[in-house]
Amino acid sequence: MKINTRNLVLMALFIALSFVGAQLKIFSTVAFDSLPAFLATLLMGPLYGAIVAIIGHLLTALTSGFPMTLPVHLVIALGMGLTMVATWYTFTLVKKISNEYIGLMAAVIMAGLFNGPVLLLLCSPLLVPMLTWPGLIGMMPLLGMVGGLNALIAAVVYKALPQSIKSQFQLATKSIV
Repeated sequence: MKINTRNLVLMALFIALSFVGAQLKIFSTVAFDSLPAFLATLLMGPLYGAIVAIIGHLLTALTSGFPMTLPVHLVIALGMGLTMVATWYTFTLVKKISNEYIGLMAAVIMAGLFNGPVLLLLCSPLLVPMLTWPGLIGMMPLLGMVGGLNALIAAVVYKALPQSIKSQFQLATKSIV
């Protein structure tokens, strides 16, 4: 895979925005760091979105002092990357079947589900000793809601962008070999 300078700069921009979002914390390491990752996913594809999500989560955890330890946050960061891949595939599949609006709605719903309950269940062997099952289950609605809100805002921004801007991002991603 080849990433050109333009793609690298665009990804760096989204990572910088993710750092800004990491400062808008709702609860410990729950923040708006994934909003730029969702937008990067919609504009540039799943690989770019996953990289932004992974780095974004690690920035949020870093600015929070890695409250659940570095290894746990590394696993969560990988889960955030998988969330972007799932979001992109949901969006593109549903968009092909119906239209862009329904594709975006399906992606937002999937993002909320994957970012909350699914990711927590996948990480449960690492999290239960620290949070207990009631604590883990109690976090599911919060994480799902914040993940869905991040994705919703990204979808609104994506839809509001003119097609000329979207095409520039799509041209940038077509240069990947």
